[in-house]
Amino acid sequence: MKYIKLEDIKAYRDSSVLSDLIWDIVFKWNWFTKQTMGAQLVRSIDSIAANIAEGFGRFHKKDKQKFYYNARGSVYESGHWINKAYKRNIITEDEFTKIINELRRLPKEINLLIKITEEKLKK
Repeated sequence: MKYIKLEDIKAYRDSSVLSDLIWDIVFKWNWFTKQTMGAQLVRSIDSIAANIAEGFGRFHKKDKQKFYYNARGSVYESGHWINKAYKRNIITEDEFTKIINELRRLPKEINLLIKITEEKLKK
């Protein structure tokens, strides 16, 4: 029987990479923008991978799924902040396109994680 590691989960790997990209972008913003939008964006993006990791570490199916649902919610919150950053000319169109495309793809990966958890775990 093969056991999977957290790093084997695509949604975790992808959201972790996205989190580092956002950090690099926000780090360059001015103080006001970092304090108002940047902190919110970094928290919401970081919580995607963090919730997947926490869910992965839980034992019971419903407990795992709760954190995966939280991760999916953080994807949508992050989308809100990325849209705001783009509309306020804080990020470039290229940055926006790259990030929003990833955020549009992540819920499908997280939904798959929820579905696999539902099917494979008994309790």
